[in-house]
Amino acid sequence: MDDFNEKEVLALLQDPARYRDAFEKIVKHYNEQLYWQIRRMVLDHDDANDILQNTFLRAWDNIEYFRGEAKLSTWLYRIAFNECLSFLNKKKAENNTSIDDQGAQMVNQLESDANFEGDEIQILFQKALHTLPEKQRIVFNMKYFQNMKYEQISDIVGTSVGALKASYHHAVKKITDFLKEQV
Repeated sequence: MDDFNEKEVLALLQDPARYRDAFEKIVKHYNEQLYWQIRRMVLDHDDANDILQNTFLRAWDNIEYFRGEAKLSTWLYRIAFNECLSFLNKKKAENNTSIDDQGAQMVNQLESDANFEGDEIQILFQKALHTLPEKQRIVFNMKYFQNMKYEQISDIVGTSVGALKASYHHAVKKITDFLKEQV
């Protein structure tokens, strides 16, 4: 059981003697959920671990700028989101491919990934996810897998709640249609 209390941890961050302990609590509490959010965006286990490490390094470097205007989780998800986008854009530039082609390549990598324990249905679901435009896929992942509220997603991705609801609705329809075609 995780005994994480955000207010207490934020108070500890104000104490130079407890600063490191507080950040360790943050990493311990958010490590797994951030990993899976990142993994859903990039699919590859090693890439997800690298991006997760970069996320926490960026958070460590900038924690003094966190003002508490949003939840700590929202701030961390925003950093992870930006790290993922940077990674995907860098990979796209290196491979000189579109995001859509990159998604197909990522699904192919997933199928051969020894760390992926999914069955055919899960691979098919991942293929369906990667038919979505990048923004719809991100919104779907946050809403469906993380069960985030639209307001929190809005804070992370910088899009209105109404636009997010529309993106999620369109994503669900596209995934449903894709899966119907495949079965």
